[in-house]
Amino acid sequence: YSRLDAVVLVQKVSKLYPLYRRPSDRILEQLPLVGRRRHADFWALRDVSFSVERGETLGIVGPNGSGKSTLLQIVCGILEPTRGRVLAEGRIAALLELGAGFNPEFSGRENVFLNSEILGLSRKEIEKAFSRIAAFADIGEFIDRPVKEYSSGMYVRLAFSTAIHVDPDILIVDEALAVGDAIFANRCVQKFEELKQRKVTVLFVSHDLGLVKRLSDRAILMLGGRVECEGAPKDVVNRYIGLVHEWQKTPVSPRPGAGGPEGSFRHGDGSSRIVSAQLLDPDQRPAASVESGAAVTARVRARFEADVERPIVGMLIRNRLGVDVYGTNTRIEGQELGSFRRGETIEVDFHFECRLTRQEYTLTVATQHSDGASQDWLDDVLQFTVVDAQDIAGLTNLKARVAWRKL
Repeated sequence: YSRLDAVVLVQKVSKLYPLYRRPSDRILEQLPLVGRRRHADFWALRDVSFSVERGETLGIVGPNGSGKSTLLQIVCGILEPTRGRVLAEGRIAALLELGAGFNPEFSGRENVFLNSEILGLSRKEIEKAFSRIAAFADIGEFIDRPVKEYSSGMYVRLAFSTAIHVDPDILIVDEALAVGDAIFANRCVQKFEELKQRKVTVLFVSHDLGLVKRLSDRAILMLGGRVECEGAPKDVVNRYIGLVHEWQKTPVSPRPGAGGPEGSFRHGDGSSRIVSAQLLDPDQRPAASVESGAAVTARVRARFEADVERPIVGMLIRNRLGVDVYGTNTRIEGQELGSFRRGETIEVDFHFECRLTRQEYTLTVATQHSDGASQDWLDDVLQFTVVDAQDIAGLTNLKARVAWRKL
């Protein structure tokens, strides 16, 4: 597995940890006469291989314990792999678990200089960059206070600001953006976009799946220390969400030849099956494009394959990057659907004004049990385009009315 243009190359990396029941077992295992195996093998990573090209942003998702953080630590050089190798070309700046790399007794200013020198910057380069680091972190007079007095949000602000301003070739971030307010998070997202323009290679782990879809060029799903799948961010995220729903309830695969629409990923226990999903224009005709602000209908029809009490039917609109734009369901809208017998069919209409901006979107539809477990979930079952004469920024057209006066 090799890519000549890769900046980061991970080749069949595995990491083994011996697990002991008691501390004394470590010593007893080493004794020549009574020594015997007293540990269990735990493989945090197994034969992980992938590459990241220059300027590419790779998102890594997966449940807790799947090996994401271990993998990043190996790429950074903090941990040695048991097997395999990692090749990384260029300066690496890493923002791993909260607290790593900063001395709590030092001030924020002192920690910035210390970390930057460790990464290879000269004193002159750090002094030149310090004002930008402090401005981005925006922690005010606390920059000269000991780090042990910082809140977790202040800590991440300064650590992230330091990491991105040392001109790294590779930036590695482990769930750092989960801490901090919305303003700082937006600032970080803008900075990621700037780093992408500068061809900085980024590897980041996040449980914010919307952020992964927005920022990543490619994504990896890790399960049990292995790469479960790799590809376009929206496909990987959909796969992950589908697996989460499957874990909540034993999955039953849809019957072959049962008909009905097919999405980019489908999952559920099969208690019901969606047989059609449509987007209807104001004249109730199926539409592939609609005008911004038009009254449209998302119609979902499902057939029950088992007796079901109080099912839920839902819809979700995503943009072309896979970011969730708007979603609702019958329970959120205060509609209790009652009881259904096997063989019965339900049709649900979601009427709404399509106040979206001019671009392409997808419609995801689902039927669920009253506890939220999926019966039938179809990601991106259809695509539609919103047309608008206005050049509106963002995702939604709120139809602003302008009033002005000379003062």
